Amino acid sequence: MYQIHWPEPDDQIEEGWTTLAQLKAEGKVRYIGVSNFNADQMRRAQAIAPITSLQPPYSMISPEIEESILPYCGQNNIGVIVYSPMKSGLLSGRMTKERVAAFPEDDFRKRAPAFQEPQLSRNLALAERLRAIGQRHGRSPGEVAIAWTLRRPEVTAAIVGMRSAEQVDGVIGAAEFRLSEKELAEIKSLMTDPQALHA
Repeated sequence: MYQIHWPEPDDQIEEGWTTLAQLKAEGKVRYIGVSNFNADQMRRAQAIAPITSLQPPYSMISPEIEESILPYCGQNNIGVIVYSPMKSGLLSGRMTKERVAAFPEDDFRKRAPAFQEPQLSRNLALAERLRAIGQRHGRSPGEVAIAWTLRRPEVTAAIVGMRSAEQVDGVIGAAEFRLSEKELAEIKSLMTDPQALHA
């Protein structure tokens, strides 16, 4: 599968997508997809050739694609392969304020709003609540976070970044783990009500 990774520059989306469509028509690639496109940008591409898949960021901390992007993909049979389901490690259960403070200067997370106050404290509190949910099932906070993204019928897969082979143990169970409706409601409350994180 070939993808257009970023829709930039925006005015060249049609040219880029036409090229990918030609590669597919010539049999040089089997599938063509996009990454980081919004619904309007996907509509423009779909007018030229069908989109096989979209690769967007998606997590409890960044759920924005639920508003229009996931519904559009569901309505148009576009698979969704989400990335950063643990928000660059914030929901893994292994992140701490001390670890964030020690990030090297070239680590993009050092400047990312989710890793700065006041968001950092809120996000770490969310990870701790995910730990409590996971402990009921022998799962890690990261597995809960990944399973939450996989609950959506539009989501066909999640890309989970790891820095070592040992980290596989903290995420692999998400493939088979399913959250209950009660747990999904609990997580929704944690996401929408800051007071719930400290209840």
